[in-house]
Amino acid sequence: MKITDLLKKDTIILHLASREKEQVIDELVGKLADAGRLNDRKAFKAAILKREEQGTTGIGEGIAIPHAKTTAVKTPSISFGRSDPGVDYESLDGQPAHLFFMIAASEGANDAHLETLARLSTLLMDEAFRKKLLSASSEQQIISIIDEKEKEVNEEEAVEEILGEDTSFSGKQILAVTACPTGIAHTYMAADALKAQAKEMGIDIKVETNGSSGIKNGLTAAEIEAADAIIVAADKQVEMNRFKGKHVIIVPVAQGIRKPGELIQRAIDKDAPVYKGSNEKNEGGDSSESRSGFYKHIMNGVSNMLPFVVGGGILIALSFVFGIHAANPDHETYNPIAKALSDIGGGNGAFFFLVPILAGFIASSIADRPGFAPGMVGGLLAAQAGAGFLGGLIAGFLAGYVVVALKKGFEVLPRQLEGIKPVLLYPVFGMLIIGFIMIFIINEPVSSINKGLTDWLSGLSGGNAILLGIILGGMMAVDMGGPINKAAFTFGIAAIEAQSFGPHAAVMAGGMVPPLGIALATTFFKHKFTEPERKSGFTNYFMGASFITEGAIPFAAADPVRVLTSSIVGSAIAGALSMFFEVTLPAPHGGIFVIGLVNNPLLYILAILIGAVVTAIILGVWKKKSV
Repeated sequence: MKITDLLKKDTIILHLASREKEQVIDELVGKLADAGRLNDRKAFKAAILKREEQGTTGIGEGIAIPHAKTTAVKTPSISFGRSDPGVDYESLDGQPAHLFFMIAASEGANDAHLETLARLSTLLMDEAFRKKLLSASSEQQIISIIDEKEKEVNEEEAVEEILGEDTSFSGKQILAVTACPTGIAHTYMAADALKAQAKEMGIDIKVETNGSSGIKNGLTAAEIEAADAIIVAADKQVEMNRFKGKHVIIVPVAQGIRKPGELIQRAIDKDAPVYKGSNEKNEGGDSSESRSGFYKHIMNGVSNMLPFVVGGGILIALSFVFGIHAANPDHETYNPIAKALSDIGGGNGAFFFLVPILAGFIASSIADRPGFAPGMVGGLLAAQAGAGFLGGLIAGFLAGYVVVALKKGFEVLPRQLEGIKPVLLYPVFGMLIIGFIMIFIINEPVSSINKGLTDWLSGLSGGNAILLGIILGGMMAVDMGGPINKAAFTFGIAAIEAQSFGPHAAVMAGGMVPPLGIALATTFFKHKFTEPERKSGFTNYFMGASFITEGAIPFAAADPVRVLTSSIVGSAIAGALSMFFEVTLPAPHGGIFVIGLVNNPLLYILAILIGAVVTAIILGVWKKKSV
């Protein structure tokens, strides 16, 4: 199958009218919808935006490849768009994007479709090919250029196949693994970038791709044993235990595209920690890499728990519109709609799943799919025993490592029993072991710790409360959606569960400040920011008001010292003032939309505004003038 079997004249836009990222996405989605390639336009756009949340598809060199694999796609297709002036697409190199390929893969796309879609991303690594696309004057010329390039690459591959490829290693022996969440574009672009750079440097490299159609060019045990170092450029879970004892560089897939030379040089120099396996901590190297496993597992649990927190929290907040006690049938303000909303969002609905989901996805991050069921059961037992989030965290890690141990133990079984391991052996023994551990060992002491936490939170006052507010508020701005931010958020949720509503008010205040502070800075210190930054800054008013701290991430990535410092100071002040004013908030999410639920809304808004203004002033004064 050729690329132009998926890209047709009716899905090409030679001159995009849009000048902003989301407008470009809308325009390209609209082109696919008008051409009859989609089942559901809104659902497809939502899938595209979800992929963008995981990391921008603006890969640099003037290219953006927004993509999604979803049931909203009727026919696997590609939409092409070109912008002569360029669009600020939050690209990895900070440059405007001119060429846009929107890849629409259906949920049931066959390997031929997926491989064709992936092939496009590799062609775009050629600068001469990109220049031809930029100068094309018609839709037919675009198609002809792509056909010509694909034919050229196919002929080169055919010659290599006939002559044979030299698979012997000479000198340094480097291996790599690339993977992205959808496995359509970035996976293969990173692989090609690494291979091209290695060829230029005279280094032998083999790259395994974890794409939509499965693992290709898989690394063998012998190759891993002989390798000097391994590069793992991935934004999703890959099998890591096979690299135990080797120097492993772990980076996002985008770095495989943008910094292949740097990664290969690090591999040559063995500038990476020795991977100890999932049961042990890595040692040496950059701390973010050496700690990535532990935090990755927690983040997997927290990120999958968040939809239940947000959805359930908003529904609970809506129930309060009818009155604080309107969900209680015995109260005079009782309203059946309020009770229904509370039941759906609260402990009998969405909130019922918080701890089990947290534990289940932590366990699955450690042990893959077989860990999920034991983790869920362990989390449920923790929740029912009053062990709360701490019990859920413990259950998740225990379940994950119990299943890892079971996998090792069951390796001695005959190969004929492989099929029953995931459906019978792992769930039965995993649930049994984690269940006994939680019931007879973990739940009682952890429940006591939870009770102690509840008593401590209830007794907080004065300086102790303000100090807690400083810590929680500041943590929300440290990594803006990362592990530290999520740790503070999870603590706030645990406090709500313990019927202490002050800490989470400080958490939400701290999380709203960074985007609001940046929005104010771009408004009142315009000469310090570029035009694209000012436009992006304006959207942060809405992001901050909605308690979406991640809106500040692009600014933090571009100027980390100034942005993070000013944000942490402002967030800490907002958290401290929230606790000083004794603000309470029963809703776990919602930002400005749940301000009416706090006991002192005006003082709460004042605390947030003071924090945002402090952030804006520090950043605006400190930042260098834009050139």
